[in-house]
Amino acid sequence: MELLDSIEVPGRPGVEVELLQGDLTDLGPSEGFDILVVSAFPNDYVPTNTSLIGALHRRGISVATLAQRKEIDLRRDFACWLSAELPPRHDSLRFQRILCFEPLVRGEPAEVVGDIFRCLAPILAERPQLRSLALPIVASGDQRRSTANMLPPLLEAAVNWLAVGLPLDRIKIVAYSKEDSLEARSIFSACKARVSASAAPVPTRNADKFYDVFISYSRKNQRECQLLERELRRLRPDIRIFVDIEKIEIGAAWQLEIFENIDRCRRMVAMLSPQYLASKPCKEEYGIAWVRSRESDQNIIFPIYLYSADPLPSYMKYRNFLDCREGDATRIGAAAHALINSIAT
Repeated sequence: MELLDSIEVPGRPGVEVELLQGDLTDLGPSEGFDILVVSAFPNDYVPTNTSLIGALHRRGISVATLAQRKEIDLRRDFACWLSAELPPRHDSLRFQRILCFEPLVRGEPAEVVGDIFRCLAPILAERPQLRSLALPIVASGDQRRSTANMLPPLLEAAVNWLAVGLPLDRIKIVAYSKEDSLEARSIFSACKARVSASAAPVPTRNADKFYDVFISYSRKNQRECQLLERELRRLRPDIRIFVDIEKIEIGAAWQLEIFENIDRCRRMVAMLSPQYLASKPCKEEYGIAWVRSRESDQNIIFPIYLYSADPLPSYMKYRNFLDCREGDATRIGAAAHALINSIAT
């Protein structure tokens, strides 16, 4: 493949987003990576002539067969699933796993492509050895989205997630044809100029905290959030609480704003419920708090299990949560006490 351009991620020396032109199924010895992203219609892995799934099939890899034994299935929450490790193949296929992106609901590109990166937080929590990822300009094959439509939000999401600390060293975005690469190169260059012109987007980790608590919750659970907030203020009148009461506009560039708010807080309270799991902003906040916890080696996330979610995603189960089901006011009060003690220590 031919390297066309690259962006070094602010605040993370050596971490890059690359733009290349070539064939993801015909790689040289130095062109390998850990995860290959493919896109598909839901449960549709037919190997057509114009799709990456088709190109893989011609090389001996059946995505349909891999789908029968998914290793991590996050389709409900992030429209993605991760394959088991691939068996050794011939030299032109130099990746370990496939991440299949198949959004169940179509939406605007900035909203849809973000799921690729949202899903990586729980995946990399369980598979930290995976350090690099490559993907085509997703949805531009059989789904017939244009490069101009898909590449800008894809680039914004990639740069922003790496900037906030997503534990990858390299993301490769690959245009298949020479014709596509000309347009892609122009878009990539404009994004690179914006990144270079911006001030360092990631706040200093040692900066003084402005808040004690960031409450992450679904707007449909606002009553319970207010109950927790009132109890916290009763227990400690001087407590500093960040509650985002404004509707967050869904898009690829929101990660840095969320990161800055979470980075100013000692604890991020995640009020888990079915409504929380259905909210892209909530899942974004949880993922970014996980990234920050990993980077700072601190227990930032304070999970409260507010209403039964069947099942609660495995990447949220690995943290000990306070059980306040089903919106139990007494337990929410006890959780407030525990949170105050957590901040104190």
